[in-house]
Order: sequence, then C-alpha cells, then structure tokens
Amino acid sequence: MSAEKRRPEDEASLPESKKRRTEDGAVDDAKAKERAEKKALKKKQKKEKKERAEKGEEATEEKTEKKKDKKEKKDKKDKKEKAEKVEKTEEAPAVESNGAPLTCGTYTQTAVLSAVPEADVQAYLNKEQVAIYDPHVKKDVPASGRVRPVLEFTQLPQSDLMKKKPFGSYKNPTPIQAASWPYTLGGRDLVGIAETGSGKTMAFALPCVEALRNVKKPEVVEAKKLPNRSRLNNKWDSKGNMAQALAVIVSPTRELAMQTHAAIEPLAKLVGLSSVCLYGGASKDEQRVLLRQEGGVDIIVATPGRLKDFLSDEAVSLAHVRFAVLDEADRMLDTGFEEDIKYILGQCPPKTERQTLMFTATWPTSVRGLADGFMVDPVKITVGSRTRAGALDGEQDPNAPRDRNNTGAVELQANARIKQTVEVLDQREKERRVLNIIKHEQRGKAKDDRILVFCLYKKEAVRIENWLQGQGVRVCSIHGNLRQDQRTSSLEAFKSGTTPVLVATDVAARGLDIPEVKLVINVTFPLTIEDYVHRIGRTGRAGKDGRAITFFTEHDKTHSGSLINVLKGANQEVPEDLLKFGTTVKKKAHGDYGAFFKDVDMSQKGTKITFD
Repeated sequence: MSAEKRRPEDEASLPESKKRRTEDGAVDDAKAKERAEKKALKKKQKKEKKERAEKGEEATEEKTEKKKDKKEKKDKKDKKEKAEKVEKTEEAPAVESNGAPLTCGTYTQTAVLSAVPEADVQAYLNKEQVAIYDPHVKKDVPASGRVRPVLEFTQLPQSDLMKKKPFGSYKNPTPIQAASWPYTLGGRDLVGIAETGSGKTMAFALPCVEALRNVKKPEVVEAKKLPNRSRLNNKWDSKGNMAQALAVIVSPTRELAMQTHAAIEPLAKLVGLSSVCLYGGASKDEQRVLLRQEGGVDIIVATPGRLKDFLSDEAVSLAHVRFAVLDEADRMLDTGFEEDIKYILGQCPPKTERQTLMFTATWPTSVRGLADGFMVDPVKITVGSRTRAGALDGEQDPNAPRDRNNTGAVELQANARIKQTVEVLDQREKERRVLNIIKHEQRGKAKDDRILVFCLYKKEAVRIENWLQGQGVRVCSIHGNLRQDQRTSSLEAFKSGTTPVLVATDVAARGLDIPEVKLVINVTFPLTIEDYVHRIGRTGRAGKDGRAITFFTEHDKTHSGSLINVLKGANQEVPEDLLKFGTTVKKKAHGDYGAFFKDVDMSQKGTKITFD
C-alpha cells in the first residue's frame, strides 16, 4: 500500500516507537531554533557592549586629555608667578667698584649703614649670635656683598613713617629686628627663630605697616565680587559687611594677640591704617561691629579659632591680603592649630602674591613643612642659638648643638642674661618657700618689684593665690577659669605695678611682654622643657638681666636631664641635688605612635642608591 493512499486507521496502526521519534524530532528542532536565537542575541549584546566601551574609552581619553591640558596650564601659571616674584624680590647683592648701594628687593641699604666698618658688623653678629641664611645669595659671595643688619634706627631708609619717629623710647633695634628688617622691608618672605623677649613684635610690625602704607584702599573696597581663588561662596555683601583685610597676623593666645595689637595699632595710625583684634572669650557681636567700622579694616590680629569662625561666617575676607604673619608658629602647631592655620592661609592669595613672615622659638619638622608649603624661598634668621641658619637646610655645623630627639629642631636655649636657680625640695615645702622668697625680694625700696609665679594647674594657681592673699601679699592671677575681662584686669594691674605679684598658669608663659619682671618663680615644673624656657623668658627681656627660681621635686625627675642641658647651655650652675636625678634626656613621644615614632621631613626626596 502506497503512502499517498494510507488511511487514518493505517496511521493509527504505525508502531508507537516511530511516532515518538517524530515528536522528539519536532522538539529538537524547536530547541535548536531557541539556542540559535539566544546565540544571536548574545552576539548582538556583546557587539553593543564593545561599541559602548569604545565610545567610553574615547570619552575617557578626551577627559584625561582635558585634565592634562588644564594641569599643564596651571603648572605653567604657577611657574610664571614664582619666577615673577623671584625676579621682583631677588637682586643679587654685590658691591660695585663705583660704590653702588646694596639692595634686597625694594630695600636699598643707606649710605650711613654702608659706611660702618665691616669688622664692626661682624663683631655685632658674633656677639649677638646672629646667623642669616638667604637662598638667593651664593655661598661664595663675601660678607661685604650682603645686606647688613640695621644697627641703629637712623640707618633705616627714610619714609613718611620714619619721619614720625615711631620707635619712641627704644634706643636701638634688637638683634632679630636688626637682622630681619633689610629683608622684610624688601618684600622677602622670612623665618625668624629667636628666644622670647627678643622684640619679634616690632620685627614684623614695622615692615607690615610699611608694606601697606602705599596700598590704595579703593582697589580693595570697591570690588563687587571676591576673586575666584577665595574659598568662600564667592559672595559680596553690598552693605559692606564683609571686611576686606590687607594684612593678617595670627597669634596662639588671646593675651598675645591683644599685646600684639596694642603694639601695632599706634604704628598703623601714624600712616592712617586701621586695625582690629579678634580673639575668643569675648563677644562676637562686638568684634563684628569693629570689622564693619567706616573705612574698613586694614590689619587683623587674631587667634586661629576666632578668625576661622569669622571666615566661616563670611564676616571677613582675606582674599586681598598682602602681608601675613604667623607669630609663635611652633606653639600654634603644638596646641593643635595646624589645620586652622592652613585653612586661614588658604583663604589668602597665593604665596607668590603675598609676603609671609613666620616667627618661632624652635624649628621642628612640622614648622619646616609649614614654611615649605606657604612661603617662597624664605630668608632664615636665628638669634641666640649656636646653630647656623644654613644648617637648617642640611648643612652640617660641627659646633652646633645636637638635636638629641632627632626631630629636626633647633635645640632650645635659655636666655643667657637670666640667672637660673634650681631648688630641690619636698612637695609640702612649696607654699611656705614661695612666701619666704616674695617677702625677701619685696623689702624696702623693692616692695613694688614685679614677681611672676607659675603654677601647672588652675586649682593650684587658685590655692597659691589664696595662700599669698591670706599672708598679706598683693597678688592677682591669670588662669583658664577666669573670664577674659578678669584676666585682662589682672594683667593690667600687674603691668602697672598696682599688684606686684601675679600667679599664672602657662597661659602667660609664651609671648606676653610684661616689662620689668624682676623674678620668675616656678612653683611646679612644666610639662615640657620648652615651656620652662618660655616661662623664665618673661624676665630678662629687651636686653635686661633677670632671675628665675625653680622648685624641683621627686615628681619632676623625668625632666632632670633636659633641665641640666638647658642650665649648662646658658652657663648656669647645676646643683648637686639635681644631678642625683640623672642626666638622661627622655625621648619625646608621639601622641599616636609613642616613643618609637621617627619624625622625618616627608617633603625631602629620598636618596637613590646606584650601583656601577
């Protein structure tokens, strides 16, 4: 029977296995078709992904190229700005055969100063232990080819400010003033490393006022919008509520800020400049009113925290600052203000468009890093230390004191004019002993001699003050538990001599210029040897002699080695009782990493070892 003539009943009679094979073949065909469709879809997706990737790479390359071009333009601009500043401030100081005057930037050495014998200048530098390192002057340039320190006020270049005799009763410049003025008046950046009481305030006050004297205020106050480089919100208050400062001076404590402002304000007024002091512990609203005074504010003296607050509130702008000063820079870094300082300097114009001065008592790596980041080829001047300024940048001086803690610091030295006495006694004898010393010192005509008593803790200061008051001593105090007006009142009473004894914590240890302090008494030894040196530095200021008596107990023995080194460095007598505690100097410990942390200058490139 042929296939064409098969009847339905014949189909039903086909074997069951053949029927299943037919059905399976149909299923396989469907699966194959589905697989082919999936494969085609995958191929299509892969192709689309590849196309997208190629487009993304092109976009990335284009973006990278734009970034590269932008970076190159920025580097080129920075390089040009630096070259312009160097060209502006650097004039190789060399003596011409025709007697041409020496110059440094915009400063020209006067004929009166040039006439001083070179031997006298060198004798002065050696006597005062002044070392100057100028990166713009080659080592082979003789001393006669370098600008000289200003030995007398009459040797300064004449200007409208100088004609008004701004130095009052001062006889001659202090060493830090004499050495720094030729550079700072010439527009150079400078790092001054000097002991306390060395006249650092006037060292930066004079060049600050001179630098701003000829700046035209309308160029600043008529601006309708802050420059793009300002990190503020690029706003401008049409009512003039945002003060536009031309100079900013940052100090670590409110007392030092107030003292600095008191020194610079009369100097600024001589040439029609205005100034304001901003510090914590006082009304913000009152200080904001001062910032809004008619005519604007030219010079701002401030503590880091309060200035940062006003910057954040957009009450003040530093976008036009021409002159910036960091006073007691090491102290500010020690007390945790590093980020605040960087923020403040970041609000100022680039370092090539402003003049920056830094004054410090030590030169640790942290301060050095700050100078490297925010200053342009600064001149470095050290006063009162045997360490040469050149050695700060890697030159080795075999006669320089060693940095025993390997911190890269200039070893701190006490003022040699201060006679230091250390008394080893029992803790319970302190109160009676301090009373006996005060009674002995304030006899007869010396009954009003100023005596500054240092304590370590606020409660201790209160106890000592109450004890002395109960014994009939005219005494006041300064410590953290007092309001700002109380602290100011106590300080003024002590300065005027109304209250001849002042009990203080370390808030008064740094920077405060209290004239005629005859004696400093350390009732409790401070936490660091640096604070000890700054405490006793409240006496023997401005070239005068002073005295310091320090109580030393069993609890202070960890500081014996450091104290012995300071005494020896200042040629002072070391008592036998102190030597019994040992001469070992305790290594400074890092706050996070302990005593095994090595503080290194990360800005310096490592030296590669090469093999032949």
